[in-house]
Amino acid sequence: MLTQDVRNALDVADLNQLKCDLNQLQPVDVGDYIAELPEKQRAIAFRLLNKDQAIDVFEYLPTEIQEELINSLHDAQVVQLVEDMSPDERAELFDELPAGVIKRLLKELSPEQRQATATILGYPEGTAGRVMTTEYVRLREGLTVGEALSKIRRQDEDKETIYYAYVTDDNRKLVRVVSLRQLLFTFPEVRIRDISSDRVVKVKTDTPQEEVAQVMKRYDLIAIPVVDREERLVGIITIDDVVDILEEEATEDIQKLAGVGGDEAALSPPLLTIRNRLPWLLGIMALYIGAASAIAPFQPIISAVPLLAVIMPIFSNTGGTVGIQALTVTIRGLGIGEVTPKDTMKILRKELIAGLGTAVVLGITMFALSLIWAKPQDRWVAVVAGGVMATNTMVAVTLGTLLPMALKRLKLDPALVSGPLVTTLLDTIGFLTFLTLISTALNVFHFTT
Repeated sequence: MLTQDVRNALDVADLNQLKCDLNQLQPVDVGDYIAELPEKQRAIAFRLLNKDQAIDVFEYLPTEIQEELINSLHDAQVVQLVEDMSPDERAELFDELPAGVIKRLLKELSPEQRQATATILGYPEGTAGRVMTTEYVRLREGLTVGEALSKIRRQDEDKETIYYAYVTDDNRKLVRVVSLRQLLFTFPEVRIRDISSDRVVKVKTDTPQEEVAQVMKRYDLIAIPVVDREERLVGIITIDDVVDILEEEATEDIQKLAGVGGDEAALSPPLLTIRNRLPWLLGIMALYIGAASAIAPFQPIISAVPLLAVIMPIFSNTGGTVGIQALTVTIRGLGIGEVTPKDTMKILRKELIAGLGTAVVLGITMFALSLIWAKPQDRWVAVVAGGVMATNTMVAVTLGTLLPMALKRLKLDPALVSGPLVTTLLDTIGFLTFLTLISTALNVFHFTT
């Protein structure tokens, strides 16, 4: 962690001390420190890093700061930094850079790194091919353990990970996998084919990245190979990439549930916040206009029974909360692979049983509250209120379960069903049901108020 002395070094212009401190710290901590500096001081601090430290720190910086440093450093420094980045990190950076800058940097890269970057950029965003790295350990079946270890020491010190080595045939088709542990604890003269496993867990280049994360979680892998349509090994995805994928997917789902754009962060500029939130809010207002229009014809009823104005907000908040609870649990289950659309009836059955218990308690509570607040002549409203609350609860758990399942079956993102959308829908259903029943009771049974 950074000490206060390190944080204050730029302020007192003690650059020699700062240089010494920064080059002794972990790259991730230095990256956080530089990211927190004012824009004009970032390049100064970055130039104090030695070559190896600078390369490591650069990969931990947010892409917008990476782009800022690229514009402030000399071309030779920039090319060296980009050349030494891992291919997947480089591809992520190139996604954010202007086309002219990308073209210039690609031209300066070595042929090998240029090809690796172009390969990754050629795959669609959100797929295994786009997040993989082309730096991995590849062995031939005919090698002995001793020869394999010599190859790893001689050629593969810069690979992304060496916990696994992947065995391919003459056509680069992935056939086996062997762990570093197996190599270290096996006699040098033993053939790789004799200790490697042919039960290889792998993904295709077009596999969605969230599915990759689920596969790695299921099999407790720290790296997984990526193959093309011909089963040729083209890259690997490591556990650090999966952590980023899970964070990205979780953030996106949470923000969609709340009706917030996926690219907004806690410290995003105010204009970005407005741009992300305002369309959702205007859309929700439009939906509420529909709900309000449905309620408008009942204004004389609400005027005749003032108790309705007191208890209707409880309908709105409680029904919406019940729906969001069921929605969140279902989307979470779909997101981590815990359930699939095939499990729809199982989940619905469980939610309905739990919802029935909840509905009874909420209905009784609404009945009791209505009795407390009602005038003597309006106490009949409590019976209707309790019944509608219980019914609306059952509708809420049903919608919260079926809507995300339906989207998943249609191969759409279940998180598209946002919390505000479900709340508005339930408000409309609940208010219409409640006010229709009240109106019917007044007309048929001639209750007095």
